[in-house]
Amino acid sequence: MRTWGPLTAVCLGTFMLLLDVTIAVVALPDMARSLHASLSDLQWVMDGYALALAALLLGIGAAADILGRRRVHVAGVVVFATASLLCGLATGPGMLVAARGLQGLGAAAMFATTLPLLGSVYQGRRRSTALGVWGAVSGAAAAVGPVVGGLLTDGPGWRWIFYVNLPVSVAAVWLTLKVVPESHGSRERRVDWAGTATFAAFAAGLTYGAVRAGQHGWGEPGTLATFAAALLALVCFVAVERRGADPLLDPRLFLKPGFSGVMVGALAFNAAAFSLMAYDSIWLQTVLGMSPVRGGLVFLWLSLSSFVVAALGGRLLHGVPARITIGGGLLLIGSGQFCMTVLDAGSTASALVPGLILVGVGTGLVSPGIAGAALAAVPHDRAGMAGGAVNTFRQLGYALGIAVYGTVVTSRMQDTLPREAAHALAGGAAGALRGSFPEHALRSAFAAGLNTAAVVAGLTAAVAGALVLALVRPPRPGRTGVTNSAPETLREETATHRG
Repeated sequence: MRTWGPLTAVCLGTFMLLLDVTIAVVALPDMARSLHASLSDLQWVMDGYALALAALLLGIGAAADILGRRRVHVAGVVVFATASLLCGLATGPGMLVAARGLQGLGAAAMFATTLPLLGSVYQGRRRSTALGVWGAVSGAAAAVGPVVGGLLTDGPGWRWIFYVNLPVSVAAVWLTLKVVPESHGSRERRVDWAGTATFAAFAAGLTYGAVRAGQHGWGEPGTLATFAAALLALVCFVAVERRGADPLLDPRLFLKPGFSGVMVGALAFNAAAFSLMAYDSIWLQTVLGMSPVRGGLVFLWLSLSSFVVAALGGRLLHGVPARITIGGGLLLIGSGQFCMTVLDAGSTASALVPGLILVGVGTGLVSPGIAGAALAAVPHDRAGMAGGAVNTFRQLGYALGIAVYGTVVTSRMQDTLPREAAHALAGGAAGALRGSFPEHALRSAFAAGLNTAAVVAGLTAAVAGALVLALVRPPRPGRTGVTNSAPETLREETATHRG
């Protein structure tokens, strides 16, 4: 217990929080029917979690260094469990979205403290083993999320994708308190609350603006006002960070081409690889009539190819520059999305398979190296900040992708369907529309929407891949943070998967 207990405790929390990024994807149609949720409601079910995780990760990590990492981690698990219970008890979409945001808060506390806790317990070879196991658990969570979500939704119902977190949370809290020692970072560090608040306002405003654009249009005054508020929040964030003694994210890091390239890659990675899955799932179940389990199994092509490539790539690609694996991986993800632009009214799930495999191969190349590339692009004393920024940008990319691709899907549908019908169809209400529109029209509209969104996702990944190849260069000797094994830098010294 003394040897493996801390690793088991930390991995339980990691598995839960990463599983909940994707487990809800296949349950969206059932949620829509049960709670009479609209498309924007479904978008916020996914985005509420990802946004809270992205916006609060850096700030909570700084607070944990001061307050105690184990204490903050346990508090995060408790908040996560409470929010999971509220998600399962939700009586309407508003309650579910609010509970998902609270879940994201708990997940941020867990995620920010995971690697520092491992770094404080394990040293040398054991540390490498622990990080390897942690990475494998992260990959497993990403792989089984859609399948577990499908099994639970098909079985006891969608609410159990949240209830299942409760017994795991109890075990995680008990084990953490029993076997994980408390640890702290620098006691002189101060929490950048102003930076946390302004970044959260920027991320929320940007995402809300993209969701609102899908409902009211990009040029609508309310949409423009939302984007203006997000821009103002970004300006305030930059001003606060430039003057702060302990900034969450030093804006001057973006003057380094390598760091900027990696951040662009991180943002585009989760957006291009994973965000469109929500709308693919709705199409598979509500238009093609697949069950949640069968719909979830379709995404195993992506998960398994990613797992195999990541496992083999660690050996076969050792020594290959990160710019090649990350940039090349993003180009493969873009190619995979382009391969999925072949849908029409007669298409079946098999039309997605070649593209999903390519996206999975690209994911297996990008995921293991992107955190290390960020660390290598900055001085040692900024390693923790750089690694935290990678995870923040990845989650922000996922949230923005959900919002933007949903807007693209519905905008393309409106070429052949009325606006209200397009939003209903994208929100999982194909069954209710079948009495008013021909089946061929519904299938054609959804296929066209997914094709256009896949083009946007493919372009996102391709442009980001080209920028990574152009901007990221091998680190100068002595400047890489990858080999720095101090617990403070271990917070982000890993390849986190989908979450």
